Amino acid sequence: MKPFYKFVIALLILCILIFAVHLYVARKDIGVGAKAPEKAEILFDGSREMLDEKWIYWEGPRFSSELPIKWEIISDPVDKGTVVSSKDPYALGGNYGTADIVTKRKYRDFRLHIEFLVQNKGGNSGVYLQNRYEIQVLDGDSTKHGMGAIINESKAPYEYYNGLGKWNAYDITFRAPRFTNGTLSEKSLVTVYFNDKKAHTNIRINQVWGGANSGLDGGNNGGKGITNTTGGIKLQAEGHNVLYRNIWIQELDLEQADTRF
Repeated sequence: MKPFYKFVIALLILCILIFAVHLYVARKDIGVGAKAPEKAEILFDGSREMLDEKWIYWEGPRFSSELPIKWEIISDPVDKGTVVSSKDPYALGGNYGTADIVTKRKYRDFRLHIEFLVQNKGGNSGVYLQNRYEIQVLDGDSTKHGMGAIINESKAPYEYYNGLGKWNAYDITFRAPRFTNGTLSEKSLVTVYFNDKKAHTNIRINQVWGGANSGLDGGNNGGKGITNTTGGIKLQAEGHNVLYRNIWIQELDLEQADTRF
């Protein structure tokens, strides 16, 4: 082989290695166990103190629990440390909206990391962006209503799910809806990684699903009446053993309609 071709091949190999290293470095804050960037806010570190400090019940139409929050802090079944269980007694039987918890702070555009573990078959919960838009947590369902779906908006990336008894991670960048003279002009936009895999890219969210008991604006015009108000990060209680840990958020200001990261 001539020296020139050897040089070209070596250069190509070097470029591939550099690209691979770049991907690794760029994505080290994604997936199970990802650490929060310096500028991020920790929303849950496994402690009862932080649960009570930063979270509260969402008092929607069907709310029936009472403070203090009944979600239990338990030992992590896989790793060291403690986690929180969404099995609030008031939500037994799938009564979402009766005992959901939401952050006290409200957010506009943001990057969110959250880890969850489903302990039992059919375990059901959900991660709500701005207390409106649900990223589904539902074992056994691979439809547009299932695990990892932007509920009823996109098909579930079920193949990325680690399965029962294992930790999973959502990494989400969300851009809030925009309004012009009080009228909705740009719908919400979201990109989601599920366990290191890009599951959804710049998906526009059309409405709030599940009615008034689901979240903010759920009862407005069949969920299509989105208002120009911010909301918190909400976790849904449906009476199932779904655990959460390592939750952090970084506020953003996304001028352009692009949530890719």
